[in-house]
Amino acid sequence: MTALPRGESPGPSAAADDTDVVGSAAAIPDPSAEDVGADESEAEETEGTAAAPEGADETDAAATDADTAPAAAVLSEAEAELAAQRELRERIEKRKAEKEGPIVAGAKLSGQAADLLAAVRAVESGEKPGAAFFDSPAPRRTAPAPAPVRPREPEPVFAPQGASPEAVAAVTAVLAEGGAPETLAGPAAETLGAQAADVLRADPWQLLAVPTVRPEQADGFARALLGAGCGPDDERRTAALVGWLLERAALQGHTALDASAVRAALAERAVTDPETAVQHAVAEGVVLVFQDGPDDQEQEADRDAEPGDEAADRAGQEPPQVLLGLDRYALAEESLADGLARLVNACEKDADWSEAAPAAGSPSAGELIRAVAAGGLVAHTGGDAARAEPAALIVAARALGLRALGATHSVDGRRRLAEALDEPSAAVTLAGLLSGAEGPGRDADGAIAVDLLVVLDAPQLDVETAAILVESLPDGARLVLSGDPGVLGSAGAGRVFADVLAARACPQVVSRTPDPGPIGELVSGIGIGELNQVAAPGKEVVIVPVQDAGEAVHRTVQLVADSVPRAIGVPSADTQVITVGHGGSAGTRALNAALKQRLNPGPGRFGGFDPGDRVVHIPTPGRTVPGTVVSADAEGLHLDCAGTPVVVPQERVASSVRHGWALSAHQAAGMRWPAVVVVLPGDAAQGLSRAWVYTAFSRGERHLSVVHGVDQALSRAVALPPSQDRTTRLRALLEAQQTVTS
Repeated sequence: MTALPRGESPGPSAAADDTDVVGSAAAIPDPSAEDVGADESEAEETEGTAAAPEGADETDAAATDADTAPAAAVLSEAEAELAAQRELRERIEKRKAEKEGPIVAGAKLSGQAADLLAAVRAVESGEKPGAAFFDSPAPRRTAPAPAPVRPREPEPVFAPQGASPEAVAAVTAVLAEGGAPETLAGPAAETLGAQAADVLRADPWQLLAVPTVRPEQADGFARALLGAGCGPDDERRTAALVGWLLERAALQGHTALDASAVRAALAERAVTDPETAVQHAVAEGVVLVFQDGPDDQEQEADRDAEPGDEAADRAGQEPPQVLLGLDRYALAEESLADGLARLVNACEKDADWSEAAPAAGSPSAGELIRAVAAGGLVAHTGGDAARAEPAALIVAARALGLRALGATHSVDGRRRLAEALDEPSAAVTLAGLLSGAEGPGRDADGAIAVDLLVVLDAPQLDVETAAILVESLPDGARLVLSGDPGVLGSAGAGRVFADVLAARACPQVVSRTPDPGPIGELVSGIGIGELNQVAAPGKEVVIVPVQDAGEAVHRTVQLVADSVPRAIGVPSADTQVITVGHGGSAGTRALNAALKQRLNPGPGRFGGFDPGDRVVHIPTPGRTVPGTVVSADAEGLHLDCAGTPVVVPQERVASSVRHGWALSAHQAAGMRWPAVVVVLPGDAAQGLSRAWVYTAFSRGERHLSVVHGVDQALSRAVALPPSQDRTTRLRALLEAQQTVTS
């Protein structure tokens, strides 16, 4: 490979353009999959779903999507998804109640729950082996299919139903007594319900359940209400802190936390007896406790076989890990594991697809078709070029008369998949499929009417969405999870695709189709930890060195507005800027302000927006829909999102619409553009990881410019091996199922 000469900084002249878009691909630091700008980037993808501890104003809050319509109209996509989530949780909680029986808050526990509490005290101390406290897992049962979801026409956007004026007024009065800002009254009433005022008066630390509220603020509120009657070890405080810590961890992708980490965090918050605080939180049902260790039955058998060596055996083993988790994520992981096992066991094995495989367009596509014919669940990995293989699978399945469908994370992904299919209607977005806005609708039993579902962009699946999806598939259906394991993970909690791969819960097909061209070569190297220089005779990859953030913003605007259109032939409207976080001197806010001033100047008369502004709409947490501002009126802000008209109500604009010339890598995941400008200012070095760099660099189809100001931090970030950056239970659940069935 020949290293290209370093490209000169782009200037305004046409002559400069002939050289500024010719450069060398140098090592570029990789913003971590979840650490994109620490608090800003972590919260960004979970837009307002839980208390955002830091940088709450940095988050893109969730909102409802589509066109405004009367209240009597069909449900919006966001409301349909939330309703499906509530229904799933209700079914799982009912199942759990049937197994374990109700637990009265504050009462002493018995049975298995008491064993779990004992485990917290005894397992880690080594007094007794973990198996002594845990029974064999209860047999899993298939959950009933969800209720039918009525298909609907173009999606209207609705503002969510807020709390009643009476409830808000009552909460406002309580907040005033405690010296808290009255702006929290609406969110508190929505979060805590109609009795929010009474709840806060009895337990002021329940204010922590409100997004953006931090422990210090809740402590001040409690002192103002309770006076000397409260302290750092108040059980109400410690229970709320445990829940807040788990909610905060969920913003970073964790579905559970090690009990020792929770105790350490409580100690930092002036709790003098963290162990007792954790036990109380478990007893109150704030969190659930789990053991992650060797199979209990195996341990019991070993003790029975050699009772005299129990102490010696225990001395040579590490104590099993004890995890704490919120019930919503724990139940979703268990339901997902059950559902995946159901798909594996219920489908027709060894279906006759013998003629379809040889007719596929590539050996990898043929291998994928054969794997799907032989099993109900298959994992497929590969880069963007490998998306042709699941497309070939869908075409082959439809030729056999099967109801086959492909679901993508984004509208852009749906467009690219539709171009590869013989019937574009077979490509849908996952959100549209689950809400009923897209796809074949539901059958008489409420299941999605498909025989084969291929989910592309599988790394973007969070555990709750995945659980809803799998619960919605009929018995006998086949599911293919396809994606690039090198990209950033889901915006929501969990690492579904990575856990399925790690657990080897199903056949895995690894694509042998490489991404083409200099960008593909560069990204392939990043995937294995190498930041190579690549030959780019067509100016496909350009490095633009900068000294500081101000210069980074200046060069970025020049590239988008002048250099890339003139030298590459890609217009500004098809060039996307990607940076590490929202804040900072070269974050999305600063870049969007500079790009708007250059590309579409205006007074921002529609809540900061003007007609022609490039924006992104966040209809639901973690889902980014690019669009353009059309107009505004009494109904709200009118957008054009990939040809679909969307009206965002006025009260939702500030929380769900952002300028979109510059995005974070998390927001850009699942989408591609003809040209991409990746901005790496000096203050972004700590936000880089291999997964971040891999994701950002692979978004460009024809051209990649890197505004590089992080020196060697880029190559160091790429060289560091990916770490297990999320704590989850799904892998252990899947592995346990395989042990039981083997």
